[in-house]
Amino acid sequence: QAELVESGGGLVQPGGSLRLSCAASGSTFTINAMGWYRQAPGKQRELVAQITSGTGTTTDADSVKGRFTISRDNAKNTVYLQMNNLKPEDAAVYYCNAIKIRIYDSGPEQYDYWGQGTQVTISS
Repeated sequence: QAELVESGGGLVQPGGSLRLSCAASGSTFTINAMGWYRQAPGKQRELVAQITSGTGTTTDADSVKGRFTISRDNAKNTVYLQMNNLKPEDAAVYYCNAIKIRIYDSGPEQYDYWGQGTQVTISS
């Protein structure tokens, strides 16, 4: 099982920037994709951005497109989320996610692993 540890959260003013990091350790060889989710009080957890392990293909939520950028450093088993032009709506706990896909005769099965979360607060 992969262990995920997030860092980089904090308090920032509207329009400011933060960079989140997620370091993976343990059994990392079979990770197919990693990404970032967030959950604000009273709301469901939502996908923010995702990057595949093979080709580096990225996916961004419409709400953050043009402001957030996901990237990876395979040598360090680390993914990043650069967040620019932060808005009050971005305030949430941000969670790192890793996906492992295993193929069986019956078809593929997906396994998800989660970090503990890092708090992002937007305040003037």
